[in-house]
Amino acid sequence: MNAPSESPVDAATAVSKPWFVYLVRAANGSLYCGISDDPVRRFAKHQSGKGARFFLSSPAMALVYTEACRDKSEALRQERLIKKLKKSAKECLVASANAGLSL
Repeated sequence: MNAPSESPVDAATAVSKPWFVYLVRAANGSLYCGISDDPVRRFAKHQSGKGARFFLSSPAMALVYTEACRDKSEALRQERLIKKLKKSAKECLVASANAGLSL
């Protein structure tokens, strides 16, 4: 007899798991853009010195922007778009994300 396969619920969860594009501010003020299925955990990796060589010269200080995406491929597309932006446009994304917090 065959081993039991993934249940339909498990398969649906795996397919619909959200991915995120995120921005992290480094100590020198620069912004790092990346994707993850768990941006908070990924930020903790960046803070611990693992995860991206980008933070070797200037440590990760704050997770300043997250955007939920439908799937990994959408997150990758969005990451490419954000990476093409000038820093001033990235700062606008950060400001718009934080605007709702200052109520």
